[in-house]
Amino acid sequence: MATVELTSTNFDEVTGQDGIVLVDFWASWCGPCLRFAPIYERSSEKHQDITFGKVDTEAQQDLAAKFDIRSIPTIMAVRDGVIVFAQPGALPESALESLIEQVQALDMDEVRTQLAGHQH
Repeated sequence: MATVELTSTNFDEVTGQDGIVLVDFWASWCGPCLRFAPIYERSSEKHQDITFGKVDTEAQQDLAAKFDIRSIPTIMAVRDGVIVFAQPGALPESALESLIEQVQALDMDEVRTQLAGHQH
């Protein structure tokens, strides 16, 4: 599956649906972002059941600000509309695959219970 360009117009719609959405915050001038892009693309082809999105932080500065993106690339994982991971730094392919496995293995009822506990 090809990656989806995420903008302030479609971000909430894409990340709010059921399932897993990985988001790559990047910029065209960022060397590590450009080196990470083929890894991200290969992973998107391997995992057809996951939505792979990309946010160009130059074109979508409002989204970068909303999520306090200070370093790129930053990888974010959203499952069933809940942000379950966000970390700056390009990941090696094995680490990206490990992240995907961990997000797939999450018990989302438990995650929601933990989130509810932190919000009180």
